[in-house]
Amino acid sequence: MQMIEIISLKKKIGSREILKGLNLSVKKGEIVTIVGPSGSGKSTLLRCINRLTEFDSGDILINGVSVREYNPLELRRIVGIVFQLPVMFDGSVEDNIAYGLRLSNVGKEVEKEKMIEMEKEIKKIAREVGIEDFLSNEATKLSIGEQQRVALARALILKPKVMLLDEPTSALDPKNEENIENLILKLVKSKGITVLWVTHDVAQARRVGDRVSVMKEGRIILTDIPEKIAWEEVYV
Repeated sequence: MQMIEIISLKKKIGSREILKGLNLSVKKGEIVTIVGPSGSGKSTLLRCINRLTEFDSGDILINGVSVREYNPLELRRIVGIVFQLPVMFDGSVEDNIAYGLRLSNVGKEVEKEKMIEMEKEIKKIAREVGIEDFLSNEATKLSIGEQQRVALARALILKPKVMLLDEPTSALDPKNEENIENLILKLVKSKGITVLWVTHDVAQARRVGDRVSVMKEGRIILTDIPEKIAWEEVYV
């Protein structure tokens, strides 16, 4: 079953055509890594999938439904995104993890039982990503590695079907890069989440991807399992 289907996707920014009829399908539970030179449209593609950027034509289906048919808030529950540099809001780590949950309940009267359940969920996901001891800390004062764990928890607590990862380890030192990469793999596989993972690191793309897509000049020019790609012929 295809969880993500991208069909003839086009996007212009000003006079520049960023995405040029791009096509890609990703199966449920699959991790597809995307590599390609700077300016090839990788980040724009991810932003189009959860409508942080609107595309011009073509379509994107999530679980068979066009992203344009989803309410934007609902879409961003289903499709989580984590960036290279984590964005922290003012407040504690707990506040940041709970941001999406609380946004979903704005204007609603939340029952005491549901509040208790939310608190349990926050503590559970914090434990899973290894920040359970930091819940009361100011999020903006954490290290980049710790902030990336908070960003992961904030996305995962909404129980997404899809995760979009835009170079989530590239701002980290080698030890933290390894730790975060392993953490992501453990969590998404255990939860059956479908992943599109943009990386500039060819070794990482080969290591974590069930399949690898090579992107160039706004198009996917090749998608295959890592073992079948002639890497010496691919400019990334």
